[in-house]
Amino acid sequence: MLKDILAQLPQVFTSYNIAMLAEAALTTLFLSAVGCLVGVVFGTILSLARLSRTRLLLPVKIVAFVYVEVFRRVPFLVTLLVFFFGAQVLGFDISPLVVTLISTSVISTAFVAEIIRAGLAAVRPSQLEAAEVMNFSPWQTLCLVRWPQAWPLILPPVFGYFVLFIKDTALASQIGVLELTQAGKILNTKGFSALLVFATILILYFLISYPLARLGAYLESNLGASRHSRSHGQLR
Repeated sequence: MLKDILAQLPQVFTSYNIAMLAEAALTTLFLSAVGCLVGVVFGTILSLARLSRTRLLLPVKIVAFVYVEVFRRVPFLVTLLVFFFGAQVLGFDISPLVVTLISTSVISTAFVAEIIRAGLAAVRPSQLEAAEVMNFSPWQTLCLVRWPQAWPLILPPVFGYFVLFIKDTALASQIGVLELTQAGKILNTKGFSALLVFATILILYFLISYPLARLGAYLESNLGASRHSRSHGQLR
């Protein structure tokens, strides 16, 4: 069995197959990057809307709450299929890749919004009261009080979610997007060993997600250390 797998190595790693795997890896990176970026931008906006005390923003706050609660509880595959078949029913001629980008952005926004909201809400009320006593504007309170204290709490779960999010993009293969899992399926249907093919896919997923996980750990360590130093200094 092992000899057969080793004998397939030159056939699997031809220039054509390597090019296909590279294209699939780039698609996975692209889906992940867009989903994470959109999630951070719009997730921040939704989290701030939910924390707002302004009555004029009450409708926005309700919409943000419903959006986050719904899409955090719906499986990514279901969301993907709803957008895919919904686009066909409504007559939109969009590619599966665009459908996947929309779906990943919708799901990522919901999860990141809740993570950021929880981090901002964890700031001690006494800190906010002190800012109010000092006549800080809401924007100054957010930038000078809430964000600096919330980032060390937000970063670990955000980067943890992003690593999981990279793996969730594999579900795009269900609608024919050529990402890593779909590339593995194609090679497997050509008669190559499933173990060899998907072990290769596993390694590629690891190479994509590991640097992101290390970046998250680095930022967490540095921000956590600086936060601890500030707290220690205040106690002293």
